[in-house]
Amino acid sequence: MKVLVVDDDVELAGLVQFTLRQAGIAVTLAYDGAQGLAAFLGDPPDLAILDVNMPKLDGFALLQAIRMQSAVPVMMLTVRATEEDEVHGLDLGADDYLAKPFSPRTLLARVRALLRRRGGEDNEALSAGGYTLDLEGLELRLGERSLRLTPLEARLVQCLVAKDGRPVPTERVLAFVWADRGGGDRETLKQLVHRLRQKLETEFGSHAVETVPNVGYRWKGE
Repeated sequence: MKVLVVDDDVELAGLVQFTLRQAGIAVTLAYDGAQGLAAFLGDPPDLAILDVNMPKLDGFALLQAIRMQSAVPVMMLTVRATEEDEVHGLDLGADDYLAKPFSPRTLLARVRALLRRRGGEDNEALSAGGYTLDLEGLELRLGERSLRLTPLEARLVQCLVAKDGRPVPTERVLAFVWADRGGGDRETLKQLVHRLRQKLETEFGSHAVETVPNVGYRWKGE
């Protein structure tokens, strides 16, 4: 497993590197957002840990750039432990949020939890509730049957399946499916969900995508 750590605090980045290496996890360091993006694109990691306040490209902008390329788990680090920052990071597609200062033990536990989740995504495949999503082939399988998906439909399924039955807030679904490419709003998302539901019902006789009132959506599976 490889982890990319991007933080302009050299001492803290070194501590994170030491903690993870002691646990047998390979670590690549970068010290600003631009370096971090280049490192990510050059050698994609299994997990990225991003500081929020960085020069050249802050953590939120770097997170958006990563989400345009990958669904790799991302943990945000910040000294600004405000609810607004946390919600903003999660809405942009972050998987976890850790406030500074933090203990090495807590950091390692969070990293291991995210890597375990990532472990189910080898070969760009995700499974939940009897379904298997092939991201590379844009195909959803249920038993011997399969369904071709558009790229947006595949990202929607990926966002929901990765949470394995847990509700995903609407704003987070929007951020994940469209990132910062534009074109996504609540009405567009409703239309995308409607088209996906029609496909699922026609091909599988399934109602796997459930609306969670006042929250968002979840994947029910079989």
